[in-house]
Order: sequence, then C-alpha cells, then structure tokens
Amino acid sequence: MRISQLIFLLLVSITTTSIAQKPITLEDIWRDGTFREKRVPGFNFLNDGRHYTRLVDNTIKKYDITTGDFVEDIFDASAIKGQLGFEGKMAAYTFNGDETMILIESETKSIYRHSYLAEYHVYDLANGALHAVYEDGKIMNATFSPDSKYIAYVWENDLYYYNIDNEETLPITSDGEKNKIINGVTDWVYEEEFGFVKAFWWSPDSKKIAYIRFDESQVPEYTMTLHKDQVYPEYVTFKYPKVGEKNAEVSAHLYSLSEENSSAIDVGDLTEMYIPRVKWTNDPDVVCIYKMNRHQNHLQLILAEAGKESKIMLDEKNKYYIDIHDNLTFLKDGKGFIWTSEKDGYNHIYRYDMDGKEKCAITKGNFDITAFYGVDEENDLIYYQAAEQSPLQREVYQISTKGKKKKLVSPAHGTKSARFSSTYDYYTLISSDANTTATYAVYNRKGDLIRMLEDNAHVKKLQDEYGVQPVEFFTFTTSEGVELNGYMIKPKDFSENEEYPVFMFQYSGPGSQQALDSWRGSNYWWFQMLAQEGYLIACVDGRGTGARGEEFKKMTYQQLGHYETIDQIEAGKYLASLPYTDPAKVGIFGWSYGGYMSSLCILKGANTFSTAIAVAPVTNWKWYDTIYTERFMRTSQENPDGYHDNSPVYFADLLKGKYLLVHGSADDNVHLQNSMEMARALISANKQFDTYIYPNRNHGIYGDNARLHLYTKMTDFLNENLK
Repeated sequence: MRISQLIFLLLVSITTTSIAQKPITLEDIWRDGTFREKRVPGFNFLNDGRHYTRLVDNTIKKYDITTGDFVEDIFDASAIKGQLGFEGKMAAYTFNGDETMILIESETKSIYRHSYLAEYHVYDLANGALHAVYEDGKIMNATFSPDSKYIAYVWENDLYYYNIDNEETLPITSDGEKNKIINGVTDWVYEEEFGFVKAFWWSPDSKKIAYIRFDESQVPEYTMTLHKDQVYPEYVTFKYPKVGEKNAEVSAHLYSLSEENSSAIDVGDLTEMYIPRVKWTNDPDVVCIYKMNRHQNHLQLILAEAGKESKIMLDEKNKYYIDIHDNLTFLKDGKGFIWTSEKDGYNHIYRYDMDGKEKCAITKGNFDITAFYGVDEENDLIYYQAAEQSPLQREVYQISTKGKKKKLVSPAHGTKSARFSSTYDYYTLISSDANTTATYAVYNRKGDLIRMLEDNAHVKKLQDEYGVQPVEFFTFTTSEGVELNGYMIKPKDFSENEEYPVFMFQYSGPGSQQALDSWRGSNYWWFQMLAQEGYLIACVDGRGTGARGEEFKKMTYQQLGHYETIDQIEAGKYLASLPYTDPAKVGIFGWSYGGYMSSLCILKGANTFSTAIAVAPVTNWKWYDTIYTERFMRTSQENPDGYHDNSPVYFADLLKGKYLLVHGSADDNVHLQNSMEMARALISANKQFDTYIYPNRNHGIYGDNARLHLYTKMTDFLNENLK
C-alpha cells in the first residue's frame, strides 16, 4: 500500500473518531436546543375520521390522514391580527362539535402548574366572523356547549356563559372572591394532586352545567416573596392546605340555563370529603359525582338528578388508597359502564351495570393497565395500554367488552402510546425506547402503517455524531430478596479494567417509573455528557414504583421514604461492588420526590454515598399538601413515627459526604420552607453543605438561563466532588 493511501486512511480514521466523539455541552442542551426533538403540536383528528389538523406557523392546516396531502388552510391567525384585541399568535385551538367554529386561545398567562389565564376568541368558519368571548381581560377554561350555542368560562372565581349568537354574557355565580370562594375551577391542591383545573361540565343536551364550588376561607395561607428590582419585594399569598390542616369545603351544584338558577346536588355529608371528578352520564338529566373520603381509601360514584334522591352507583374501598383516574366510560346503550380498578392486585378493566354489579373482568393477569384510550362501541372494542410483556415496556392492545379477542395493536418493543380518531378507524402511534427518540406514525384499524408524521431522524444523526453510549437495562436482587430493575450508561471508551465514579439518578415516588424503556428527554443528553466525561450513570426503581402491581407500589404506605431509601442504598452498594466502579465515589441526584430521596440517601446511606444533589426536595412531609401526603401517610397526628423516621431534617447530623441543596424561591408546590429548614438543621449539626436559591423560580426552575445555570452548577459540583 502506498504511503499516500496510508495517510488518507489515517486521516479518515482520525476524522471519523473526531466526529464520533464530538463533545456534548450544557449550552447544546439547555440554551441552543441542539438536541431538541420534533413533536406534532396542535394535532387533532377531525370528526370524519379521515382528516386531521395541525398548527403550523400559526395556521391551522388540514391534511388527509391516508396520504399526508395538504387539503386546505382552515384558519390563518395572521389574517385577523389586530381584530377585537387578537394579537395574532395562537396558543391553542378547539373545534366545536360540528367543526363549524374554532375557539382560539392566545396571550396565555400561567397561574400554577396546569392553570392559566388566556384571551379567547370564537371564529366562525362559514362567514369569517370573529367574536371576543370576554373583552375586558383574560379568563379561564372557555368551553363550547355540546350544541355550540354557548361558551362557559371562569373570570375572577365566578362562572359565566356567553351566548354566541347575540354575544350576551350571563353570570352563573356571583360570590367568587380571591382566597375565599372559587366557582368552576379548582383550588391549588386539587389542581396539583387531582390533576384538573376546569371544574364545570356541560350536560349532553347543553341545558345544564354541573360545577364544583370551593370555600377555602378557612384554609391556611402561604406567602411567597418575589424579588423584581423594586424597593420592596412583591408578596404572593395563596391558600395551601398542609398535612392535617383545613381543606376547602366543597359542594356540587347544578345550573339550569332555562331557569337561570343553581341548586345544590345532594351527595350526602361532604365533611372531610373530596369531589375529585364529575362526569355526565349519557342521560342529560343524570350526572355522576365522585365522592372520596379524606384518607382516600373509600370512593363512591353517585348518580344525581335534580329533584330526585341520589343513589350510589359504585362503592369501592381499598386497604391502602385509591388512585383517581378518568377511566369511567358510560356505554351508549345505557346498560352499564367501563371502569378500571386495582381491586384484584393489578390495575384492570371491568364492565358494570348501572347498579354497580360487575358483569365481567375485561382484562386479567399479573400486569397493570397503564392507560385507557376508549371504547369503540360500534365494533365492540376497547383500546388500552399495558405493561403486559414487562414492567419496563408499554404496549397498545384492543379487546372486546366481554374480555375476548385480545390483540396486540403495537409492536412489543419499547414504549408505545396511541391517540385514536373519533371513529377509531385510524390512530397515531407514538413509539420510543431508551435509545430512540419518539416517532409519530398513523395506522389504520387493521394495523397497517399509513404514513409517518415525524421520525426524528435528525436525532439519530446527532447520536451518531456525538458518539452516545447505549442505555443498558439490568436487574439485581437486594439482600432482602427483592429484584429491582435499573439502567446504566457506561462511560466513553469503557474498560472493565478501569474504576469509574457512579452517578445515580432516581425519582422513586409512588407509582412512578424511571427504569422504563422510553426516551428520557433532556436529561438523556446530560447523562451522555457526563458519560463522555468518565461517569457511569445508573438509575434503579425501588419498591413503591409502578407497573409491578398494587402490593409492590403500595407497600410504602404510611412509610414514604423508608423502603425507597433501603433500595437506593442497596442499589448504590451493588453498583459499588462492580469491578469497574470506584466504591468511594458513588453519588445520587433527584428532583422533588427524587430530591427528598437523595437527601435521605446521603444521610442514612452515608457509608455508601459520597455525594448528593437535592433539587426542590421535601424534607419533612408535614410541610407538604393534604391530598398527596395524606393519601400515602395519613396525618402526622395519626402516623407520627412514619413522619419523623423518614424526614431528612431529623437526620442532618449523619451527613458525611458532599451535599448540594437547590430550591426556587417561588416554588408554590414544594415550598422553600423545606430547604430553609434543612439548611437550619445542617447548620445546627455543624455540617458543611452547598446551597443555591433561584429567585422567583417555581418548582421547575426554568426561564432566563435558570436551567443552564443550574445544570452548570450541578456539573461543576460533581466534577469537584465525585470525579
């Protein structure tokens, strides 16, 4: 071989190696969006089941599902900019029932995690007319009535409805008052822990509205301090019920549009009770109210009708607690409903008659149903997601309402989720695994691939360009005989003859999963960056996590943190025992519940973990909210040992390693109080630690370089103390 050929091959080799090892930077991840994957925003199946719309460049565009061909622009927001206060930029859109009108959201302003204010306009597709739903400010949760004649919404804690034809607005309630009375939207704790904001529901015939009223006048207040370059800081005060304190008093009401008045819905005594859901039956006169006790282990589904005595449709109890869900579907024939429950030890689908008598268990087996997609009654099929093949995976299935003819709809590898058209003739399958970002594809009823909406092929190219390491799954058995699932990312140029520092990540909260064969988003790239720098990344799901049945998930009941800490310490010891790790350099990181866990681990596992990072941690459950904490722990008066023995603030004297404590000062969820009390305990114990406070940032700590700043600090902290 000629020397020139050798030189050429050497140069190719060097170039290839250089490309494969291109360094990942924090700026790539958190500032420049280098690795940002593409999604399918504003995607909606249309009623005909054949077409869909997407929001593209501020325009709602219509496409043919089968070909992907563009059909028409349904609405161009730029064409009406400046009309009736519309600024020209859509945040979201909703069609009415017959798709002749569009409700446009714009100028949104966040309140808490899910809630927000927005300006709403109605656009008539037939004549191009635009109407402002409310002209004097931003409102909440504007919603079409089923007959498309009205739009209900909430403004300043009162419920209203707007007549589209004559543009008249009528009040439904008038007693709304900040930090006192709320009508039609939820209070802070319902929003955060029951996961819904809009607390009003149109009847199927559009003649009535059911809604929840919250009287939070007796709920204690919490105040956050915002620093905005003013002479005095700004104080934000809101109602936040902590463990054992007063909750808002709730009541259910029914408003009649024809009679223009409201009446209370009789669901019995609501003292120390929750109304976590309301759902109309197919009978426009009968509404179903979920009623749950404060311990959240007794749920009743109550059928209520104006002027008639209510009746209990379903009564379910659990020795631990019941997770609230939206999987109640009333069958159109009026003969029953579909429901999911963990009553046999795993989450499964059941069919009941309207008297609450079980007709059949539609799904069975030692696996959990992880999502319920709906019922195609015309073809007698139910669609759902399950962890049937493995707790690490998710598949999509169909089955008859009698529990027969089960069929796997999706491939079994990785994690699959689906969105179905109204006719169930087509569905979008979202697929990913731990090493592959999400793809979005359309399939027909037969399971034939129609077309790919987004394959994110550019991310695969970036993975090749930056020479990422594969995510590898593993299991190990603890000293107590418990088999746990985990994954790891080995360092660049891995050698079993080297000893690498171990950096563990976890969340560990009840029912959660991190060791799941799915794409993990931005943290994936941070972990890959750390692997490039010589860290071995690992994550283990301990007891209390999901997709392994009720007993595994709920064994942490009244002892949050106890078994999870034991399992993370066991995981740390296992990883430290591997021939290619440095047993003196095992670190752990977590956010929120994960920060709570990393705090417990650096304290109770001081001989295992040398380093820990806790972001926005709970440090004593008595400082967290009623619904979440009491679901798992009851109150501190009922369970004093469970609270004391698993609160990091009481074990500050055990700290030996390096500890970084981070919090946002405007965290409305896990209050800064938690980190301030933790810092106080550490100082009292004369323990050195690092702390970062992010002014005016909430639980997510983002905006104005906050994420880049935080991850820079965490990376520097690891390089100084763990590497």
